[in-house]
Amino acid sequence: MRHRKSGRKLKRTASHRRATLAALSTALLRHKRITTTVAKAKETRMVVEKIITRAKNAVAKPDLPATGVHARREVGRLIKDREVIGELFTTIAPKVAGRAGGYTRIVKLGQRYGDGAEMAVIELVDFNAGQEQAEKKPAPARAKKQARGTPAKKKAAGTPPPAGEEAAAPKKEPPSGAGTKAAH
Repeated sequence: MRHRKSGRKLKRTASHRRATLAALSTALLRHKRITTTVAKAKETRMVVEKIITRAKNAVAKPDLPATGVHARREVGRLIKDREVIGELFTTIAPKVAGRAGGYTRIVKLGQRYGDGAEMAVIELVDFNAGQEQAEKKPAPARAKKQARGTPAKKKAAGTPPPAGEEAAAPKKEPPSGAGTKAAH
């Protein structure tokens, strides 16, 4: 029975699981969005939420510098990249300071072709790079469809003729002797 045993084993030993979650957490904090399996995404979410909360609480107390140092060391036990730790405490933590939790979002993508594993994107909520780009670039306006049976008022100069009008165009004759068999 698995009573009171939380977390997924991910078919790994404890050290391998810890290393996997550390690598996924580092990649998520560095790139703000990663694609992985649903099970790994859910486990990574649990780890990253705790790390971000620890950094947020340390940044909220600037009058106690020892708190910030201790928090950096505790985060450094799992995340070995100093640049990512610096970015966590200088960029990510202040940006999520007003949020009471729920710093990540998991969006399911469907099944992977190779083995059928359920895939998902895990991303930091306040760093939506995809949505910001979509807002900057509006969708192009579509041309209105022409009603059937009504002639077009203006024809564009460079557009090819519709399928029915191609027959009216003069046909090119093949060069003499090319592609034809002569009876000898």
